[in-house]
Amino acid sequence: MSKFFEISNRIEELSEKALERAEKQFAKIDKITEYNQQKVLSAFIKNRVDETDFNTSTGYGYSDRGREKLDALLADIFKTDSAIIRAGALASGTHTLGVCLFGILRPGDEMLCVSGTPYDTIHSVIGLGGKNMGDGTLADFGITYSQIDLTENDEFDYESIEEAAKDKAVRMVYIQRSRGYELRHSISVDEIEKVCEIVHRVNKRAVVMVDNCYGVFTETKEPTEVGADLVAGSLIKNMGGGIAPSGGYIAGRADLVKLIGYRLTTPGLGTELGATLGQNRNIFMGIFNSPHIVGEALKTAVFAASLFDLLGFNVTPRFDETRHDIIQAICLKNKDNLTAFCRGLQKGAPVDSYVVPEPWDMPGYDNQVIMSAGAFTSGSSIELSADAPLREPFAVWMQGSLNFHSGKLGVMLAAEEMFKRELIE
Repeated sequence: MSKFFEISNRIEELSEKALERAEKQFAKIDKITEYNQQKVLSAFIKNRVDETDFNTSTGYGYSDRGREKLDALLADIFKTDSAIIRAGALASGTHTLGVCLFGILRPGDEMLCVSGTPYDTIHSVIGLGGKNMGDGTLADFGITYSQIDLTENDEFDYESIEEAAKDKAVRMVYIQRSRGYELRHSISVDEIEKVCEIVHRVNKRAVVMVDNCYGVFTETKEPTEVGADLVAGSLIKNMGGGIAPSGGYIAGRADLVKLIGYRLTTPGLGTELGATLGQNRNIFMGIFNSPHIVGEALKTAVFAASLFDLLGFNVTPRFDETRHDIIQAICLKNKDNLTAFCRGLQKGAPVDSYVVPEPWDMPGYDNQVIMSAGAFTSGSSIELSADAPLREPFAVWMQGSLNFHSGKLGVMLAAEEMFKRELIE
């Protein structure tokens, strides 16, 4: 029983049962976490990270040793030729992905997304459905887009991918690993490997790029270890370990990363400049902590799935399923349940716990969105948070938690808020 929070006996009892059911998955998560922590520590030692790498640079940032070592460290972790990791210069996950797309694709190229419709904020980058046309979208530059949806069995349509990838106009095959605001499964590294084999066999010029947001360190391999040419994501998700204050990362083939570096700055300069403004230490520490933090987030997600399954809600993935990202979707059936969940979760946040979440017109999204987030870093979804568009099936997508014990309490408070409002029995 909690001495600090008012939680009913009903929710306490169900939480104990949920925790018992989660123990086997917790043991599996611990093994993955230990493997990835050793991988990261080994990369730190191999790259001889030392205190002078935490120094800052200003102005152009030429010869910033810490910045250069961070790039090398990241490349080593992802087993790639090259990498870019930046705080500030890469403003978000969407910005990072956009820089990659514009860095690689040229007029007449086609972007083929094989995991269905990508995340909402990428629509305006692509110009999907005519959105933001004239604002500098890929479509404005004569870059075409096509997609292949997952099958009715929630699997890659490998036959269709092979046929579509044969088209020599296809320069990029794009995979969104995480589910976004969908109820599909998150994509495993094994599935990505199959796509890479097919694409590289039928189209030598095609680049397989993976939106790796939410997926880092959830398995013992990363997509670049099984044939993906490029991965990218946000530093205020898994990779930054809850410490990096902003930014994004990119890892992949050296020729591709070079082009992306030219898009990030200018042709001829690329990654040779960019002041770090005192953020090197935070990024180094965030990377080092990230395997453990991802493990804590995974445990929180498993617990949430177990508890809300006991409460009678559909959850995906289930508490006993293998996971490939940190996101937990819970189908809450209606707007009242969704709103109560977010408000209850907010009450367990270390920052802004007194704030009452309300739906709002969030930039880049097609529907009003309600968000629960009380984070030390604004918008950090490796910290416990939940968000959802106000549309059927009124599912909430929960992610993150810097430590399981706090995350568990937040999930319990979400359930308690629904219980107090007599929305659940």
